[in-house]
Amino acid sequence: MESGSTTNAPEEPGENDRRGRVRLRRAAVLAVPATLAAAGLAVLTAQGALGVQFAISGMPFTVTATDLDGTGFEQFGALDNMAEGSPNAGDTGGQVLVVTSAIKNATLTKLCQSVDLGGVNLLITAGDGKEKVTATDLTTDSTELTGNADFGNIEIGNDASTLTKAGVKGPIGVFSQQADTVHIADLRQTNYATTAGVFRLPGLKLRFSGQGC
Repeated sequence: MESGSTTNAPEEPGENDRRGRVRLRRAAVLAVPATLAAAGLAVLTAQGALGVQFAISGMPFTVTATDLDGTGFEQFGALDNMAEGSPNAGDTGGQVLVVTSAIKNATLTKLCQSVDLGGVNLLITAGDGKEKVTATDLTTDSTELTGNADFGNIEIGNDASTLTKAGVKGPIGVFSQQADTVHIADLRQTNYATTAGVFRLPGLKLRFSGQGC
């Protein structure tokens, strides 16, 4: 070896693969195409539009409702991040690609939320009686969302920085959609995070169960 020459320490096996997956996941936020079906919701993409302002646990939870009615609706994609070193990160790099839905005012009928804790579910129900669940400034970060949806005065293809319906603005140059009103029957979501300014849950019941929502 010549004098003054240096050698670089070999990288850990799989390190390049992990870095590559993280880069591809970031790129996917801008690459996933937008779709809209008459009986479903649009899946729209954005880079860092809203996102959750806290580190997610990385444990998905299920949310269902027989009906959701909302005014001031926006939707776009985002990346959620787990706490550094989270045991739930697996090979994801601690990131989850999600669809963020924002609703200024929402009403939900027969809300159910469950999270699988490994053989037992933590189950929450509310709004089964005359009073319905209500929320303001509601956002959900989902990897799956199904239901039968109707939109009032919908706009598709907005620049996310110009959104006005739910009080949330994304970065300039990002594809998004918004509507004055939204109704979703038979709502079912796989979520990683939910936030709300106010969340009112009449008839709240929290318990452990062998079955989820």
